[in-house]
Parts: sequence; structure tokens; C-alpha cells
Amino acid sequence: MTILICIPCLMTGGTEIQTLNLVRALVTGGHRAVTVCYFEYSPEMVTRFQQAGSEVVCMSKDGTRIGGWKGIIFLLKGLRRVLKQYRPEMAHVQYMAPGAIPILLLRLLGMRQIIATAHTAADIYPSLRLVHFVQQHCVRVFTCITELAERSFFGTSQLYSEQTLLKKRNHFTIYNALPAGISISRQAKSQNGPLTIGVVSRLEGIKGMDLVVPAFALVKGCHPEMQLLIVGDGSLRKSMEEQAHKAGLEETVEFAGRQPQEKLSSYYDRIDILLMPSRSEGFGLTAIEGMARGCVVVAARTGGLPEVVRDGEVGLLHEPEQVEDLAAQINKLIEQPTLWKQFSNEATTYVQRFSFERFSQLFNNLYRSALADTHSC
Repeated sequence: MTILICIPCLMTGGTEIQTLNLVRALVTGGHRAVTVCYFEYSPEMVTRFQQAGSEVVCMSKDGTRIGGWKGIIFLLKGLRRVLKQYRPEMAHVQYMAPGAIPILLLRLLGMRQIIATAHTAADIYPSLRLVHFVQQHCVRVFTCITELAERSFFGTSQLYSEQTLLKKRNHFTIYNALPAGISISRQAKSQNGPLTIGVVSRLEGIKGMDLVVPAFALVKGCHPEMQLLIVGDGSLRKSMEEQAHKAGLEETVEFAGRQPQEKLSSYYDRIDILLMPSRSEGFGLTAIEGMARGCVVVAARTGGLPEVVRDGEVGLLHEPEQVEDLAAQINKLIEQPTLWKQFSNEATTYVQRFSFERFSQLFNNLYRSALADTHSC
């Protein structure tokens, strides 16, 4: 079966990484994957999709985003060309800006089998009327990446499984998966000497990166032996370096910069306590990457993080934007090494539910079920 994967941009975000997982899942299931990108793209990410086995069509040759009626006409013409050339049996639309428009256009062009996946919760949409119209009248299935997100859109949630019947409902949750290059550790994380605190993130305000160094400074006041490893880059890097300098922490804060996906495991292996103080987070891919390598995650109680990081079971949650609470949760793990060890060991077992193998099984089953159910009607 040829499946058209539609996505607004191919940059280096979590949505693109999960869509890359989707390509890998389709290829594993014996399908032909064609990825169409409407607007911005990076050559690196295009290459990664091609290496995963997908054909890639970049509709905007220079990556320019087009809005308004010109953008709608641009999408209509581009999608018509793609449908004519590849003749897919199904389209899987990543539901993000421009949101419903590609789905409506695909229906207008005759595509009946459409699956949509929302990568955020509903709080970013001023109204859900269009989402509900699309879910009820335009798509075969609408999936979300957390049950919290699904409930925010539709009021109820259900994890999809091989036993799920599509005739009873058409919205479900399928969790994101670990990306290629991050394997689940089979060995317990050793604790030799002081614990290392770390972040693996874009250094941006939305990720709460301005809170990291101040929280570390508070921890450092109680535990002078602590080290902080910062992996990533972004617009806040300079200000974070200035924060470290003003607090006299230059010798104990390491800025490793942005690292390629294939090197991230080695950095997670250096981190014992992984911080995710995000102000908004649809899922929290970094959390499951870290847990797979035995990190204990301290995350903000926001977005999909409470569902992914089970508070008091595999990690700890702090109140959003509260530096003191963030520091307090870190101190709790430092001062209770048996608790840190318990969470670390539990994390590598718990994270199995986010394995690529499970993700692949579920989506390939969903495609088969959706197509079979339609043919039986």
C-alpha cells in the first residue's frame, strides 16, 4: 500500500522525529511511504527521511511559507500533483498549522482514506469546531500522542490496541516512540560519585531553559559537588552562559552545544538527573529518551509531561516556572540516593511502552483495520 505522509515542515523538532518514526514503521510493515512537505525544510532532515525509506516531495522549493488564499491555492495545486503522480491509497496528515486545510483539500481531491495525528493538546486552538468537523466528517481516524491531549480535543480517551474496534469510535491515543539511535539500556545506571544534572533541549524560553541555571545555583548551595551538563543550542545560550558567569558557576557548567541524534545516547549516559522545566510540552520526547538510558527525569507539571513522567514512580514533577520547587525536587533525589536508584531502575522497564516496535505494530494494525473496515462497508 502506498501511504502519503503530509507534514508542514521538515526541520529538527519532535514532530518531525515522530513522523520519521512513522516512516520507519510503514517501511517495516512493507508499505511504500511518500512524504510531502508543504513549506520549510532542512536538507539534513530530508536526507534522513530518504534514508529511512521514504520518497520526499518538497512542495516549496525554497522552503517559503505561504499564507492566506495564496497558500490554500498553493497547497491545492501541490497536493493534486502528488496524488496524480503517486496514487496513494491512504494519507496520514500531521495535524499542525495549517491544520485542517490539507485534510479538506485532500477530501476535495477525492482522497477518502485519511488519518490525522495531532501533536499537541487542544489549548492552542481558539475553537474546536473545525477540529470536530474534520474528525466527524473528513478523516477515518484521528490519533493523539497522549490521552490528556485526546481528552482535551474530544472529552474522552482510549489507548489504541490490536483489539480496538473502529466502528465504535474514531479517535484514539497512540504514544510517540523512541527515535532511532536511542536504545533501552539493559544495564542499571551506576552511581559512582556525585550525580550529574543535565538538560538535552533547544535552549529556548518555551522549554524553560532560563530556569535551569538559577535552579542549579540553588542546588549548588546545598551540594557543592554537583555538575551541570547542557546539551543543545538556541537563542538563550548566551544569556544562560551569562547566568552561569554571574553565579560563579563557569567551572561546573558544561555547554556541549547541539549534538547529532546518533550521539545523544552517550550524553544521556552522563546524566543522572534530567531536567525538563518546559512551559509547554505536547509529549516530552526527551523524557522517554532519557528514561531509556536510566536518567531520572524532573519535569514541569505541564502539557503531556505528567502522563509520560509518572510522578513518584519513575521521576518527579515540579510546579511550572517555580525555580525553588525545581531545585527542591533535584535536592530530594540527591539526598535520597536509594530513591534515585529506584526511579532509574523503574524507568528502563516503564519506557518499554514507548518502544519503536510497539509503535510500529499499532500503526500498521491501524492502517490495515481502517482499510479493511472501509472495504467491508
